Amino acid sequence: MTKLNEVVLITGMTGAGRGTAAKVLEKLGYYVIDNLPPILLDRTLDTVEAASDIDLLAVVVDARSRSFFGELDDALVRLRQRGLPTRVLYLEASDEVLVRRQEAARRPHPLSLEGRLMDGFVKERELLRRVRARADLVLDTTSLNVHLLGQRLRAAFGEPGSTGLRASVMSFGFKYGIPIDADMVADMRFLPNPYWDPELRPMSGLDDPVREFVRGQPRAVEFLDRYEELISLLTDGFLHEDKHFLTLAIGCTGGRHRSVAMSEAFAERLRAHGVSTLVVHRDLGRE
Repeated sequence: MTKLNEVVLITGMTGAGRGTAAKVLEKLGYYVIDNLPPILLDRTLDTVEAASDIDLLAVVVDARSRSFFGELDDALVRLRQRGLPTRVLYLEASDEVLVRRQEAARRPHPLSLEGRLMDGFVKERELLRRVRARADLVLDTTSLNVHLLGQRLRAAFGEPGSTGLRASVMSFGFKYGIPIDADMVADMRFLPNPYWDPELRPMSGLDDPVREFVRGQPRAVEFLDRYEELISLLTDGFLHEDKHFLTLAIGCTGGRHRSVAMSEAFAERLRAHGVSTLVVHRDLGRE
């Protein structure tokens, strides 16, 4: 009998990228099962553990299970009682984007086969509300294409069985909204804005002149020192609570200058502590 090293439950909204997530994890070596009714999870685990060549399992569980989906809470409890390392990945996106994706795919919503698409999404959000609250990693795919979603997933699951903290540092612009999948949000609008310098305005926080301008501010250095100290304080607590994925959002007005430079700077500090870190610039290029 094989002891599973990790079980990942993939769930979330229809059109948010569950299929893409399943394909990415399959390429990372996971044995993937799609659309499994939660009531069959225990029996499936018994079967998989009896195999000799499967040590990583990913299961897609979602609203397509319809009335069976209500069994998921109990199934999760039993799963963790088995002592298996378990992670819940929840994928979501804005209603507007979900509707557009579903219309492009020309598929009805599984909870609204004869009604409006939006009615199905409303029912689905309510159905998934409790499992979202229990998710280990929530990814908002509203502004992610397939390649960026794959990048985020590989950063989170590329080291199966890892006991360390893995982080995503996301720069963003407040004018475009706060990332809904952020665990912590920091506001860089207290720093002087390079936008008001005609020479720096066309550049971004990835360019040396802007990077040096932002990071050269005394308050920027003080922020990085204190934020690094705060994250160091929280890391042991997160791991003790079995939270291995952390999304840190760092914002400025437009997500082009200050937030980009400071996200890159903070990611360097996290990596120096041995934290596997991915940097995502959500709104860079939108202006």
